[in-house]
Amino acid sequence: MVEALIEAFVEDRGMWLAYVLLLVGAVVLTYSVEKLISYLTRAALGLGVSIFGLAIVFTGFEFDDTAVALVFGAGGLEQVALGTALGTALAITGITLAAAAVYKPFPVEIPRDYLLLLVVSPLGLLPFVFVGTLTFGHGLALTAVFVGLFGYIISREFRRDVPVFRDSEIAARIEADGGVPIDELSIGDVDNRAVLEDIPEDAFVAGRAYEGALWIGLSLVALLGLVAGSILLETSSAVIAETWGIEHTVFGATILTIVLTFENLLLTLEPVRRGVPEIGIGHVIGSVIFSVTANVGVIAFVADVVVPRDVLVFHLPAVILLTAVAAYAISTGRLRRRHGYALAGLYVGYWLVAILVFGGVPIPDPL
Repeated sequence: MVEALIEAFVEDRGMWLAYVLLLVGAVVLTYSVEKLISYLTRAALGLGVSIFGLAIVFTGFEFDDTAVALVFGAGGLEQVALGTALGTALAITGITLAAAAVYKPFPVEIPRDYLLLLVVSPLGLLPFVFVGTLTFGHGLALTAVFVGLFGYIISREFRRDVPVFRDSEIAARIEADGGVPIDELSIGDVDNRAVLEDIPEDAFVAGRAYEGALWIGLSLVALLGLVAGSILLETSSAVIAETWGIEHTVFGATILTIVLTFENLLLTLEPVRRGVPEIGIGHVIGSVIFSVTANVGVIAFVADVVVPRDVLVFHLPAVILLTAVAAYAISTGRLRRRHGYALAGLYVGYWLVAILVFGGVPIPDPL
């Protein structure tokens, strides 16, 4: 695995390199997120497709979380990976969406069936949790659920007469790449890029044949950079945590969750800041669905996962509650600061109950 090679490389050259890689990872991740937002905006305008659809495809798949799940699962720490998957689903709504709403309230229009899928996705994990031990077959089933939910959203986006965030009324409100509103009358014209803040890539891509496809290709490159930055962050933080003597469970529930949340914050806050909130909302919906379906399924691919009772009676219900509140907030048509405070308050309350009543995180000590 790439993570193992990086760890070995760091150990051979000293701890100073771990801190350097931590900084490099943060810079690469931040830069890649900014580029991904620019490319996806241009790709959507160039192809005339839904920005929301592109966002949920490019940012909904938690590639770094999948890598973490595979590494921990194969290393006998499958319950650490399970805790991280549930922790990510909680943090996506309780931290990232909450922070976006508090930072800058914004309008949002999502079809009711999409929000229903968001609410149903963690409920779909209940039958698997009741089983007690997740096996390879359960992993396949959870992955199939993920494919079905994502496939439905994507197919609906391309079959809708007015896909989410593609109609001119909403597109006119988008302020992409610098806060310059896109003129409603210019949507679909080749000069759309003129209202976007210039980026160096415009000189090589804008105006060329298959411009939209080229922006998609650059989006894939930015996505690879995002994954690379995440891997550097996760691996270097793991080496540092081991040096500091932090045990695995605490690391998975604290430092690793914080590192993973940093990426999610960037993918949610940066689009809101730059006036393209649909990318952030696509990321939130896609990430929650992915975390409670495919991400848990991936863990079962490499190891049988014994599900602690606390997951059934507290931690999964907490995911269900925060997801439902997030869906309600989105359904109002405008994310407001009170929604952010409510989500953040529930998240803080979850941690207090987890520590004071259940004695910690949703995963037992694997050592």
